[in-house]
Amino acid sequence: MTHNAGGRMKRILVTGACGQIGSELTTTLRDRYGRENVIATDIRMPANEQLRDGGPFEFLDCVDPHHITRVMQIHGVDTIFHLAAILSAVGEAKPNQAWQVNMVGLYNMLEAARQYHCALFVPSSIGAFGPSTPKEKTPQDTVQRPTTMYGVTKVAGELLCDYYNRRFRTDTRGVRFPGLISYETEPGGGTTDYAVEIFFEALRHKRYTCYLREDSSLDMMYMPDAISAMIDLMEADPARLVHRNAFNVTAFSFTPAQIAEEICKHIPDFTIDYKVDPVRQEIADSWPDSLDDSAAREEWDWKPRYSFEAMVEEMLQRIAQRLERPAEQKIR
Repeated sequence: MTHNAGGRMKRILVTGACGQIGSELTTTLRDRYGRENVIATDIRMPANEQLRDGGPFEFLDCVDPHHITRVMQIHGVDTIFHLAAILSAVGEAKPNQAWQVNMVGLYNMLEAARQYHCALFVPSSIGAFGPSTPKEKTPQDTVQRPTTMYGVTKVAGELLCDYYNRRFRTDTRGVRFPGLISYETEPGGGTTDYAVEIFFEALRHKRYTCYLREDSSLDMMYMPDAISAMIDLMEADPARLVHRNAFNVTAFSFTPAQIAEEICKHIPDFTIDYKVDPVRQEIADSWPDSLDDSAAREEWDWKPRYSFEAMVEEMLQRIAQRLERPAEQKIR
């Protein structure tokens, strides 16, 4: 079933729209598809005025199927970006909540997509891999034995989306995101949050205490590239897609020591020290150092625009602008 064989979505629902990815995706989709055609939903009211007043907003708890049915019927949705989730570090602190939101919520959204003939985007993660996965250039198809509840829900989610596509012809699609870096929204409890926090601390205090070891290499991506990846995949010709639900995508890999060194090129007296958090360090150690994203490049022409150096420079510029505006002081 191809809801958008011509590559255009018409009525788009975003769950978790107040989150780190959702807030920026919603704004971009409204610019592209028209503000009235993108329905932002979350379990909390957006603090962001642009998100709240820039188009339709609905309260939606993805764990409650009645909420979903009501919103689907009111708005005549044909495409869903399902971003509501509990992230890795929070998931280890609250595994039961992570299962409920990440699995029951996903099942409910898949059922809604099946019943209302919608296309459904579901993000997976490098968290879907585990210590037994090849660390370097992790293949598209490889062993997945994660050691976190977050990772377990991501692998199960990939399989469930595959199942709905095969069994019910539901148009499911997704990518495995690396750590995402953004100046817009505060981090939401992920293992790679340090790569956002470090910029704010560098500009505010010229020093940062990192919770990962200095040599912890992780795959990362700048948020504008992540937003492009999601939209490009949903606009792609479905006939070309072999993998559909869990494309590896990446832009660059770096360690805390390397990002600190790059920041020093712009803020020479910046310093970093380390106080390792064993929980997040163990999670980071179980993830790949780098991903092979050739399948995404072949099947829907994926290509990141930002290099590591360009990302660092733009993050510092953008956050400096935010910190100069008094109303924006409470970023974290």
